[in-house]
Amino acid sequence: MNAKAGSRGLFDWAIVRRAVAESFLKLSPKRQVRNPVMFCVMVGSLMTTGLFVQALLGRGEASASFIFWVSLWLWFTLLFANFAEAMAEGRGKAQAEALRKTRKEVPARKLSEPRRGAKVEMTSSQNLRRGDVVLVEADEIIPADGDIVEGVASVNESAVTGESAPVIRESGGDRSAVTGGTLVLSDWIVVRVTSDPGESFLDRMISLVEGAKRQKTPNEIALAVLLAGLTLVFLLVCATLLPFSAYSAAAAGRGSAVPITILVALFVCLAPTTIGGLLSAIGVAGMDRMIRANVIALSGRAVEAAGDVDVLLLDKTGTITLGNRQAAEFVPAEGVAEKTFAEAAQMASLADETPEGRSIVIFAKERYGLRAHDWRELEATFVPFTARTRMSGVNVHGRAIRKGAADAVEAWVKEQGGIFPASVHAVADTISRQGGTPLVVAEGPRVLGVVRLKDVVKGGIRERFADLRRMGIRTIMITGDNPLTAAAIAAEAGVDDFISQATPETKLKCIRDLQAGGRLVAMTGDGTNDAPALAQADVAVAMNTGTQAAKEAGNLVDLDSNPTKLIEIVEIGKQLLITRGALTTFSIANDVSKYFAILPAAFVGVYPALAKLNVMRLATPQSAILSAVIFNALIIVFLIPLALRGARYRAVGAADLLRRNVLVYGVGGLITPFIGIKLIDMILKALGAA
Repeated sequence: MNAKAGSRGLFDWAIVRRAVAESFLKLSPKRQVRNPVMFCVMVGSLMTTGLFVQALLGRGEASASFIFWVSLWLWFTLLFANFAEAMAEGRGKAQAEALRKTRKEVPARKLSEPRRGAKVEMTSSQNLRRGDVVLVEADEIIPADGDIVEGVASVNESAVTGESAPVIRESGGDRSAVTGGTLVLSDWIVVRVTSDPGESFLDRMISLVEGAKRQKTPNEIALAVLLAGLTLVFLLVCATLLPFSAYSAAAAGRGSAVPITILVALFVCLAPTTIGGLLSAIGVAGMDRMIRANVIALSGRAVEAAGDVDVLLLDKTGTITLGNRQAAEFVPAEGVAEKTFAEAAQMASLADETPEGRSIVIFAKERYGLRAHDWRELEATFVPFTARTRMSGVNVHGRAIRKGAADAVEAWVKEQGGIFPASVHAVADTISRQGGTPLVVAEGPRVLGVVRLKDVVKGGIRERFADLRRMGIRTIMITGDNPLTAAAIAAEAGVDDFISQATPETKLKCIRDLQAGGRLVAMTGDGTNDAPALAQADVAVAMNTGTQAAKEAGNLVDLDSNPTKLIEIVEIGKQLLITRGALTTFSIANDVSKYFAILPAAFVGVYPALAKLNVMRLATPQSAILSAVIFNALIIVFLIPLALRGARYRAVGAADLLRRNVLVYGVGGLITPFIGIKLIDMILKALGAA
C-alpha cells in the first residue's frame, strides 16, 4: 500500500468516529501527565466536578448550575485537545492498517549457498533470519528485505511505492536492494536477507506511520518546557488569589473570597491551553504530511530539522538535470569524414547499455542512416567502462576503438604512439564551457572526433531555486563532471554554488565544513558511497531504490526515489515550524481578552473600580466567566484543521515571515477572542443563562 494511497479528506468520518472514542480513552492520568498543561486542566476539571456535587448537596460555593456548566466546558476543553491528537494519530493508523494488509506470510526457497543451483529448503518467510539466502523467480513475492547477490529481475514495487511501472533490480551497484512483499515479474534473483522478522522495512513503516515510535523533537521539547513554566506561573498566581481575595474582602468590608470554581476557570483560560492542547497534534500531523508526500521519516527530529535547513546539497543528475545525457552533435577531427566518425562512435557504443551510449547509437542511425549492428554478430570484444580507465569501447576485426573522457583517451592514444590534436582539445573545452559533456572517440593512435552530450536541465527548477534563495537557503550542486561543465550547468540551473569531480570524501568534507560554520545541511543519496555523507548530514534523504547502507544512514526514505523531493521535504519541515509558531503566537495573544472578561467578574465585588475593565459589556459576572471558558474550549476545535493541515507556506525570508506571523496570528489572536466571547455572552443572555 502506497503511503499516498487512500489519501483521505481532513475529516474522514471513520477516523472521526475512532478519534471521538480515543478522546475518552486518553483521559487516563498516565496519558495526561505527559502534557503538564492539560494535566492541570484535568485536575481543575475534577475539582469543579467535586464542587458541583457539593453544590447539589446544598453546601456549594456558587449555584449548582453555574458550577455544572463551568465543569462541563472544562471537560470539553480536555476532550477537544485529546480529539485533536487522536485525529492526527488516526490518519496515521488508517495508513498503517492499509500497510498491514500488504504484509503477507509467503513460502520461501532458502538456499544452502548464495548461488542459483544450490540445495533448496522450503520454509516460511516468517522463519527467515538475517544472513539467510533465498531464490525468488518470476511471479513470486520477495519474502524479506535483502540485497541481490546474483541475478537480475524486473520487480513490481507498487505495494510499497504506489508506482505501477516495474523497476530493474540486479546484483552489485546501487540497485541491489529489494523490499519484502514486492513481486518479481520476470527472470530470477538470489537475495541475502538483511532483516529479522518484525524488523523489515515494511514493519518499520507501519510503526512510524502509526506514530508508535514518535519521539518529541528538540524544539517541541523546548516549547513544552516553556508551556510548563507558564502553567506553573499561572498556577501559583491563581492559588495565591484565594487567600488574597479573602483578605481583601475582609479588609474592605465588602464582597467575599473568590470561589474556587472561578479561580479554576481563570487558570484554565490564562494558561496556554490552546497550544498545549494542539502541540502533539501539530507534530504528528507534520510526520503525516511527510508520509503523504511518500517520504518515511525515521525520526520526528528529521522532519523538524528540514524546516531549519539552510544549505541543500543536490546531485546534478536526476535532480537538477533529467538524468539521461543525450548525444546532440558529432564533431569530427581534422581530416576525418563526419560519417566515418559517426560509424566509429556508434560501433564503440553498441554494447554500451547506458542512456548516453544508447543515445549515440540512435543519433548516428537517425542522422546518417547507419544501421546498428549487434556487436556479438560482428564477433567483437566489448571493453567495459571502468572508473580507472574512464573509457569503454570495442575491439573488432583488428580495430581498437575507444570512447571516453578527453584526458583518458589522450593518455590511451599516446600509449598507442599517436598524437592528440590541439584542435580536438579546443572542441572539448568549448563543449564543456557550454554545459555539454565531451566524449572523445579514437581508433588506435588516431583521434577521430568528439561526441557532444547534452544535459537537459529540468523545467521549473531554476524558479524552485529562486524560491529557496528567498527563504535564505543556499543550494550547492554536486557532480562528477569537470569544472567547466559543472559551471555551465550551475549557471543554467541557477544554483548558488557547485562541487565538481566530487568523490565520497569530498561530499563528507563539504558537509563537515558547513556544519562547523553553524549551518544545517540536507542532502540526498542512494549509493553505498553516499552513506558516510548521509550519516553526517542533518537531513539525509535516502532513495528507496538505493542500497541498504544508504537507507540505514539516512533519516528520511523517499519511496518515490525522486531526488528533487528534497526541496518538497524542506517546505514540509518549514510548514511544521511555521504552524507551531503561528499557533503559539495565537495562543499567547488570545489570553489578553480573557483578562478583560474574568478579572472584572471575579473581583468586582471587592474592587468595584475593576468594572471599567469590562470593555465587552458582558451581561453578568457568571456569563463573563462562562463565556471565556466556552470560548477557550471551542477555539481548540476551530484550530484543529490548521494544526492538521498546517499553516500556509510561503517562500519568503525570515523577517517577512515573522512580520506576517505577528500580524495574522498575533493581532488576529488578540482581536478574535473579544468578538468570540461577546457573541457567546449574547447567546447565553438570549437563552436566559446569563
